[in-house]
Amino acid sequence: MEIKTKLTSAGGSVYTEANGQILAEISWINGQHEGYIIADHTRVDDSLRGKGAGIKLLNTLIEFAREKQIKIQPVCPFIVAMFDRHVEYQDVKYTMI
Repeated sequence: MEIKTKLTSAGGSVYTEANGQILAEISWINGQHEGYIIADHTRVDDSLRGKGAGIKLLNTLIEFAREKQIKIQPVCPFIVAMFDRHVEYQDVKYTMI
């Protein structure tokens, strides 16, 4: 599964596609100040459910955040749950002070 990253002025996404159709995606919007993003949505097509697509996308997003030295504020229920389960993600978790 090839995972691509798309950046826009408002945020971005990590996703996988087939035949020009996005099959799985985690999207985010930029935070109110530099240094963090708000991961607000995860979508996985039925054809990829149960195959680890969501966690692969999230791991790509985690790597992206580490490379860019930014934090992730999880808002999407899937991402919130994964941050709660995986202590290894805590270094990139954004928490409001």
